[in-house]
Amino acid sequence: MQAKKRILLAEDEEHLLEAIKLNLELEGYKVTTANNGKKALQKFKEERFNLVILDVMMPEVDGFVVAETIRLENSEVPIMFLTAKNTNEDKIQGLKKGADDYLTKPFNLEELILRVNNLVKRGLKGEDLKEFNSYKIGEKTIHFNSFELINEDGSVTPLTKKETMLLKLLIERRNEAVSREQILETVWNYDVYPSTRTIDNFILTFRKYFEPDPKNPVYFHSIRGVGYKFTDTQH
Repeated sequence: MQAKKRILLAEDEEHLLEAIKLNLELEGYKVTTANNGKKALQKFKEERFNLVILDVMMPEVDGFVVAETIRLENSEVPIMFLTAKNTNEDKIQGLKKGADDYLTKPFNLEELILRVNNLVKRGLKGEDLKEFNSYKIGEKTIHFNSFELINEDGSVTPLTKKETMLLKLLIERRNEAVSREQILETVWNYDVYPSTRTIDNFILTFRKYFEPDPKNPVYFHSIRGVGYKFTDTQH
């Protein structure tokens, strides 16, 4: 018997959460629920899912931050927003955060089920075509999936998960200042609050890895009073 496809559903309206869960289960899905963003991130770390459905306005951590955090760790799982935030700006923001679909409330249940089925199918195809998740800085290449940095001479420097996630966030937002608050939300998930010094130390480490002259950085910059910026004019 084929294993049931798994969906993570994050929604803080209890009646809606239960109604959607029931209907998805009737379609043959196994549904794990969360009623706030922090729980959604915890559940995502604990299990493997074929689709994530997110409300935007949730307690603890909002859906946009949840999506962005998931995308730093997993670029394949389909993400769908199901939300009352219905302006074009909201939709654009949701898609920029890595969502594959955006359905506004109130919604038609049949349409929701059709979209869910399409996203799950697309995600299964994507598993066969996993993207080669790498990025080149100068003569060095980061491999995000294996947490490795390949140096010019072919030697390998192992990266920690936090280093990889912070690199990915800065690279995805390249040539933009990223605030310390956003780094804390997406890389540290509110679990622990490292001091600013901790993030500074990560940036110093990146300079040692990538900068020809770490004292005069061309890639990794600290923006006083704001946060940090990765600059790359080659991409």
